[in-house]
Amino acid sequence: MHNNTLISTALVALILTGGFFTSPNPTENQVQYTTISGVTKATTFAVDANRSAIRWKSKKVGGEHIGIVKMANGQLNVDGNKLTGGTFTADMKSMRDVDKGESNPFNERLVNHLRSEDFFSVEKYPTSTFKITSAKPIKGAKAGDPNYTIGGDLTIKGTTKPQSFPATVNISGDAVQATASFMVNRLDYDIKYRAAIIGTAADKIIDDTFLLDLSIVANKSSI
Repeated sequence: MHNNTLISTALVALILTGGFFTSPNPTENQVQYTTISGVTKATTFAVDANRSAIRWKSKKVGGEHIGIVKMANGQLNVDGNKLTGGTFTADMKSMRDVDKGESNPFNERLVNHLRSEDFFSVEKYPTSTFKITSAKPIKGAKAGDPNYTIGGDLTIKGTTKPQSFPATVNISGDAVQATASFMVNRLDYDIKYRAAIIGTAADKIIDDTFLLDLSIVANKSSI
């Protein structure tokens, strides 16, 4: 009996002094919060539609055509001195040909054909869009050379396909200037008129790809 009393007394002492249940380290199992400071919001630069343009070039057996499509609207997103994103909308109804001259009767026929269902179905799809999904600086790019690799989604005739191309981007104060050239495969957008894939006679074939030259001027938005 005496021994049991001693054991019970010892257990109580251990509990009270922390010898049996050790209190947790106050720094363990605590949620650590990090305060994020200096977070900046990307600055929006609105595309100047009057100073921006999209030039196109399409080749066929024995010739080529060159034209312009106006920019309807768009924006570039800049964080610090880096391009981070953007979107553009092209006004397909503004499409025109310039290699034959504005007064050439063939010009109107060509443009009307390009607007038709054989090509861009402009009545149904009056705009085309490009959304930047990635903008990666090119290390060591020389002045005047492409300094970004742009990735994005190009939507033509309601169909969206990924595109990637080099671009030259100049960010200066309240303005951004950007230029780029890249090829588009029209078959990706179900434009098959006189394509080799549908059995067009060799002397009537229009190339599957066409060139787009982008020239963009954007100014810092007041919004």
